[in-house]
Amino acid sequence: MNINFSVEETVKKRFSVRNYKDQPIEPDKQKAIESFIDSLDNPFGPDIKFHTLDIKTGSNTQKLGTYGVIKGARHYIGTTITLEPMALEALGYEFEALVLYLADLGLGTCWLGGTFDRQSFSNAMKIAAGEIFPIITPYGYAADHKHFKEKAMRKLIKADQRKEWHQLFFSDDFQSPLSEATAGDLAFALEMVRLGPSASNKQPWRILLNDDGCHFYEYKEPGYSKAFAYDIQRVDMGIAAAHFDFAMKERKIDGHFITSAQPEIDLPKHMEYVFSWIRD
Repeated sequence: MNINFSVEETVKKRFSVRNYKDQPIEPDKQKAIESFIDSLDNPFGPDIKFHTLDIKTGSNTQKLGTYGVIKGARHYIGTTITLEPMALEALGYEFEALVLYLADLGLGTCWLGGTFDRQSFSNAMKIAAGEIFPIITPYGYAADHKHFKEKAMRKLIKADQRKEWHQLFFSDDFQSPLSEATAGDLAFALEMVRLGPSASNKQPWRILLNDDGCHFYEYKEPGYSKAFAYDIQRVDMGIAAAHFDFAMKERKIDGHFITSAQPEIDLPKHMEYVFSWIRD
């Protein structure tokens, strides 16, 4: 997978689009999207399957539902996994790579985890029985104006707001906030994580920096994932990994992810270790 777009520019350009123009996507862009999907991989190992849908040419598309959240979208991409360790994080990593690539092409997207009819989309995308189907996105050209429900939803989740550095990044323990100056050459990658999208804009990632590396934790929002058979916020952790990894590669700083470098420190309530990034 080649990330050949500016990470900062694309991360800042991307926003959730819920209202789409009735404008077809050019054939050459569709081919480029298919090629990019074929190139996707992740540092965690699990296999991610992608499923594309054109509701104007696909079958079983009459009753597709997004509960009024999405208007005018013709094209959708869905993902399925086998539920295994790090599968949700792997999905988040690859899906966010695709979302950023689509943004670079000038196309809008919107992560949907809870606001789509899984059964109708499963039928239309021919999802196999037993596969976990956590996420879809519409994609296409953004309409000139947001519809009322879109405006209300963005306001409700404070879509354009992000937590501050001292709430997300720490040095050695969770009582010591990390400053940008102390972060040094990691500051850019951490800022790209801070700007990342997340389910309901909960921003569950917390990163602790010590001499061993960067350690990623999930702040488990109490009760948030109870509607799912899995922890949907683990997908957000994959998004954080993608932003961090792409930024470090752009700055030519080598490192790798592992899941067995948990620091021996006391953790705040609802905090759970997920993975670490270690310099090579």
